[in-house]
Amino acid sequence: MPAVGDTQTTVVMVVDDGSEVACGHLEDRRPDLATVDALMRLQLSAKRRGWRVGVRGASDELRGLLELVGLGDVLVLEPRGQAEVVEELGRDEVVQPRDLRA
Repeated sequence: MPAVGDTQTTVVMVVDDGSEVACGHLEDRRPDLATVDALMRLQLSAKRRGWRVGVRGASDELRGLLELVGLGDVLVLEPRGQAEVVEELGRDEVVQPRDLRA
């Protein structure tokens, strides 16, 4: 059980309808090539079914290792402390206070 404030690294499977199923947790140790191998095997199995694998709470070390071996774009990675990615509005998409059309 993690201490209060610690974030676990969770491996999730994203299925056809976008639902996420937690597959397990990665140990809180330095990632190595065995970790990368296991994640890639899981991703390969998922891809054969049209699914994806994501990693929530991915450490900087894991993200860096995946980038180093050229697999940074293969998994959906969510870094620690980031709840979700929010799209920034473009300049022409900003709503003005008196714009009633929005």
